[in-house]
Amino acid sequence: MTMIRVAIAGGTGYTGGELLRILLHHPQVEIVSVLTTSANGVPVASVHRDLIGETDLRFGTVLNDPDILFLCLGHGLSREFIDTRSIGGGCRIIDLGNDFRLDGDYAGRHFVYGLTEEAREDVRNAHDIANPGCFATAIQLALLPIASAGLLHDEVHVSAVTGSTGAGKKPGESVHFSYRDSNLSIYKLFTHQHLGEIRKNIGRISGSTPRVNFVPFRGDFTRGIFASVYTRAAAGISEDDYISLFEDYYSSSPFVFHSAGPVSLKEVVNTNKCLLHIELHDGYIHVSSVIDNLLKGAAGQAVQNMNIMMSLDEDCGLRLKPSAF
Repeated sequence: MTMIRVAIAGGTGYTGGELLRILLHHPQVEIVSVLTTSANGVPVASVHRDLIGETDLRFGTVLNDPDILFLCLGHGLSREFIDTRSIGGGCRIIDLGNDFRLDGDYAGRHFVYGLTEEAREDVRNAHDIANPGCFATAIQLALLPIASAGLLHDEVHVSAVTGSTGAGKKPGESVHFSYRDSNLSIYKLFTHQHLGEIRKNIGRISGSTPRVNFVPFRGDFTRGIFASVYTRAAAGISEDDYISLFEDYYSSSPFVFHSAGPVSLKEVVNTNKCLLHIELHDGYIHVSSVIDNLLKGAAGQAVQNMNIMMSLDEDCGLRLKPSAF
């Protein structure tokens, strides 16, 4: 089988690094270019030092005619990249920023919103993909079965904590060690940028746009998202009914699973999995959702979408080793 030629723009950041770690060992991928404006000519392994001995790639500025282009740029920079680069019409783009999640039509391209478990067939037929945000992925995976069954009738309450890598690699007051260590804080209360895509997509599925009360927390760890999601349960639906609903909905997913017992972050860190735990209490359905923000919330889901677009096994290159402890 012909290898898929892949380029990564924004290769020095956390998400770009995760893509490199996955794609270097993907059996059907050849990385032809890793682009950056800050480290041209520098060995990739000198920035991502865990890749010493894994690759001789160097950062560059030339695309080298890829089949797939991953954009791992800062929010708002993907449009600028497309505008200022000569990208062949046959090159497919998977954007990991937020430029095309709400409006997918740009520069003659249509970016399909790529929440894989909900949009698998749309992804299969897509030319370009807008990869969902990390919080948006964790929260929507907790809501999709309920919304799809027409059982989402009330506002949704979410508290979710993310690791420091969710803020990106650029240094800032809220990400340095002495602030983050042994600390917990709220940010973007009820205004987080992922709310728009959650409301739009869940509203499309359920037929009405739900109110989502989202409280995001900064955690004192590096990676992972733990989302606590609850809403009023539908009348006459038992906890076992909800569990069956989730298990049926995700029965064909290689990465999303219902857990009979409570879940924790370390069960998914360094994997492309999402684990969901469901409980019904006093008329409310509660779902715990855990993912790795850099994998299922970003690079892993992007590769999952690429696999589907290119008619590969969905889990190709994504059977990753959990950290466990």
